[in-house]
Amino acid sequence: MSETIKTAFITGGSKGIGYGVAETLIRQGIQVAITSRSGANAAEAAAKLNAIRQGYALGLEADVRDLASQQQAVDKVLQQWGRIDYVIANAGVGHFAPIQTIAIDTWKETIDTNLTGVFYTAKATLPSLGQSQGYFITIASLAGANFLPEGTAYNASKFGLVGFTQAMMLDVRKEGIKVTTIMPGSVATQFNDHTVTAQDAWKIQPEDIGQIVADIIRMPARTLPSKIEVRPALPA
Repeated sequence: MSETIKTAFITGGSKGIGYGVAETLIRQGIQVAITSRSGANAAEAAAKLNAIRQGYALGLEADVRDLASQQQAVDKVLQQWGRIDYVIANAGVGHFAPIQTIAIDTWKETIDTNLTGVFYTAKATLPSLGQSQGYFITIASLAGANFLPEGTAYNASKFGLVGFTQAMMLDVRKEGIKVTTIMPGSVATQFNDHTVTAQDAWKIQPEDIGQIVADIIRMPARTLPSKIEVRPALPA
């Protein structure tokens, strides 16, 4: 009897950390469904992933700020592969401005994406994870433990995400669902419109976060690393 192929659902998976996680998992024989607000970006990223392992990647247009959009994406994954074993709630935005000048729309987009978006992802995927006794992983930030100047919106979203994830872990572990939050420091991505160059080599790389995800989902069933802080070994 052939071994069941596991499936991962990754929000914001067309670039950055999300893509790094997707590439790592697909190289280990796990099917990956990646979402992006841009259908074109999702399709392009899925094509690159399918070049690594044909038929193992699915690109979906979805907005984490919309529960119906999240549910539609999940339904498509279930139609395609029939299961979701791992969820990596990665989609996020970063806006920084002093409290005196931050715009209401900027605040709302940050909270709706980084915090409410994860809540919607959980609501859409928990029934499937319950069936597979799967794993729900959030990508938070060290900004979820350390406050920053001009970081009112971002800090609020990430402090909230860490608390949300830890409380969710207590709610669902009795159902066999594991929950972990990963809190990276500086990562070499296009986050906040950054252009990655050779000068970012000292930073955590997206595939490094992918390796962390791959390691924790293979932990013994009796063991749960509920919160992981990760930072560059040697900052610039």
